[in-house]
Amino acid sequence: MSSIFLLLQSVHENVHVFPMKSNYSEPKIYTGGVDVGSWSKLTSKEKTHALRKDWYIYYSFRNPKTGKLVRQTNIKGGVNRYKNKRTRYHLLKVLKQSLEIVLQEGFNPYKDNETLIEHLQNKIDGKTAKPKKTTSVTTVVEPKPKKEIKTTLLEAFKLALELKEKAMGASSFVRYKSRINRFKKWLLENDFKEKDDIDCITKKTVIQYLNSILLNSSPRNRNNSRTDIASFFQILEDNDVVKENFVKKINVLRSSPKRNKTYKPEEEQAIFKYLKENDKLLYLFVRFVYYGALRPIEVCRLKIGDLDIQDKKIYVKAKNQPVKIKIIPEILLKELPDLSCFSKSDCLFTPTQIGGVWEAEDDNKRDYFTKQFKKVKDVFGLSSDYGLYSFRHTFITNLYREMAKTASPFEVKSKLMLITGHATMAALEKYLRDIDAVLPEDYSKLLKPNG
Repeated sequence: MSSIFLLLQSVHENVHVFPMKSNYSEPKIYTGGVDVGSWSKLTSKEKTHALRKDWYIYYSFRNPKTGKLVRQTNIKGGVNRYKNKRTRYHLLKVLKQSLEIVLQEGFNPYKDNETLIEHLQNKIDGKTAKPKKTTSVTTVVEPKPKKEIKTTLLEAFKLALELKEKAMGASSFVRYKSRINRFKKWLLENDFKEKDDIDCITKKTVIQYLNSILLNSSPRNRNNSRTDIASFFQILEDNDVVKENFVKKINVLRSSPKRNKTYKPEEEQAIFKYLKENDKLLYLFVRFVYYGALRPIEVCRLKIGDLDIQDKKIYVKAKNQPVKIKIIPEILLKELPDLSCFSKSDCLFTPTQIGGVWEAEDDNKRDYFTKQFKKVKDVFGLSSDYGLYSFRHTFITNLYREMAKTASPFEVKSKLMLITGHATMAALEKYLRDIDAVLPEDYSKLLKPNG
């Protein structure tokens, strides 16, 4: 039996006599993963399962070398010999109360506590320890260093979100905030408190959270969460809240992103014909994705004022830069209606017409047109592998292959970068590989027929 358990037994009836200190986390009782406050509502199976587990008291104490809270050895005190909730919980409450006392009085698991034990025993017995005789010695007392002010979980999350909001676009911040708040919720559900120091979150803590995401979703979602949490800790590191962004050292899992397929020539023609006859608004939306080589969400962001009809320019708010200038090709310009009657602040596309007010988030606008196009996909029996994004892939594939008939691959890609908006040649080449835009010539003539 451990010495701390013997010490707890000797002082549990003297709660009111000791002062507070703050170098440790509040001791807590683990009760088999269930809430004992709702014990009467649990099924017999749930109660049995909980009692099969070890119940114990757990707490953390600040390591004097690292300055971080470190989980200490669980205190069981023999309570798991009892097979009923009432006795176990009663004994653990007594031990928890006693542990709080000795911690308040100065117990330190990293030091020799013999003097403390003697001091506590004297208090219990109502005695006053006699001061030891000492030789008078002149000493120089060095000033104590100022106590480092720690940042709590609540303060850290608030700070990071406030700073990140100023640096991100509205739609991107919504997704970022959602992931960070899910991480915070998980922490609070796993015995962390808002008043705990941010330093209590370790690399192992984050790995456990990411594993829980992986088990319930996908490697891609797990990797996206890792990226956002790493960004969260980077803000804290940059503002001297934490010493190191350890999340960057957590590995990225290999995942296979799902890409929209390109349309076959006959599918492309049939869809355009159907849209022109049945949904002219969606038809023009798709033409912007196709001939403008734009992403659907970029089309959703367009305002009337973003189109310079006279100079044939379009000003696009892209994901990788504030504003990207692209040309409006003549083939697309011919299909535009008269826009002079609209305000420059009007949206180019709304649910009912070209030009008008549409108060909605960019993601919601994109979702609306995605759902509208789903009706078209159902007509043609297209799977989830096809979508609005497929038109961009199809256009760039067709354009590359047409240009490659009269120019070298390098010339084609140099011109194509200006159309697609890729920032580097490497990024464009990866994109072309992903959508299988580059195919070899027929190599039959290089092979000798067999048999």
